Amino acid sequence: RYSSVLLFAPADTVDLPSIRRAVQVVESCLEGQGLNLLINNAGIGSHATLQSVDSQEMLAAFATNVVGPLQVTKEFLPLLEKAAKGAQKTGLSCSRAAIVNVSSKVGSIGLCLGVLEAPMYPYRASKAAQNMVTRCLAAELRDKGILCTAIHPGWVKTDMGTEQAPMTVERSVQGILAVLGSLSQETSGAFLDWEGNSLPW
Repeated sequence: RYSSVLLFAPADTVDLPSIRRAVQVVESCLEGQGLNLLINNAGIGSHATLQSVDSQEMLAAFATNVVGPLQVTKEFLPLLEKAAKGAQKTGLSCSRAAIVNVSSKVGSIGLCLGVLEAPMYPYRASKAAQNMVTRCLAAELRDKGILCTAIHPGWVKTDMGTEQAPMTVERSVQGILAVLGSLSQETSGAFLDWEGNSLPW
């Protein structure tokens, strides 16, 4: 018999004690089982241009969008390792143990000149750095049975995306859920969109 539990563990991802409290909450709910799927979705945006950007805005974006997901992953890693070791499955998948970092196509260096939004220096640079973290995690954790992938959710009607965005949260989530179910050894370390299409780094 297979059962799954969906947990939302709010945490201030730039505050280590807050992250560790979230780990404790999740661990108590798992009742000795491992964690199969960690989704790092915290993020902050910025539309700063070359003229308006300052060091504090850059550092704040990197703290939340890069250091935060890395620190959250590091703290949840023992639970992911437990799931990977205890799984009756081989290979890599979300039903064994996986980390999904919510990224953005505006962090793609390959697409940079073709994406016409404002320069968004802090946001774009931090998402490009987060993508590198994803690649590094995928390489390091593969032998532990843990998959790691970056997913671009699309331009979505959220506080960050604003009402100008063309896509609803529901449509984005439905797409991401389908992609999660298809992730495997071949897509660990990949950069995908909500429809499963590969994006250039």
